[in-house]
Amino acid sequence: MASRFRRAHPDDAPAIAHAYVEAWRDTYPGLVPDEALLNKSPEIQAVRWARVIDRAIEKKSPEIVVVAEDRTQGVIGVGTCGPNRQRRSGFAGEVYALYIHPDFQEQGNGRGLLLRLFEELSGAGLDSVVVWVLAANPSRYFYEAMGGRREFERVERLWGADLKETGYGWPDLTKAIEALGDSP
Repeated sequence: MASRFRRAHPDDAPAIAHAYVEAWRDTYPGLVPDEALLNKSPEIQAVRWARVIDRAIEKKSPEIVVVAEDRTQGVIGVGTCGPNRQRRSGFAGEVYALYIHPDFQEQGNGRGLLLRLFEELSGAGLDSVVVWVLAANPSRYFYEAMGGRREFERVERLWGADLKETGYGWPDLTKAIEALGDSP
């Protein structure tokens, strides 16, 4: 793995949008309504990501945005995290999103990005983390391989459809960071 993981800058937005849209198009056909995929354009997403990054940098949002950056190809993935949006779950932090361009998956980039997100959460004083994944998404096994335990099930109304989600949790962020850092 020749990637590095760093906080996002506003000028990363177009590359983030490209990786994000390609990951969506690769992962979600048949899992989400077609309109959700058709409405994911790199141009619209670049504007959205620029706003998210600006709010994070200006501390108008507790969200942290991290990119995976290949040394030759530039930004190839994005992850976001912050305080858990559902405090009563018992987990202090939450990974809101983690997307790696399909051409750079299965190369340790997801693990490296998740580790950096965990480090950011720990640095923010959060000691546990949850991530929500569509239950039908085969990528959910990635979180199990990274040590996440199935903690929750819920149904969310997204894009006009009821979609089942699974919440994976890491109750001890320090141990999770150690385990991910020690693994290849």
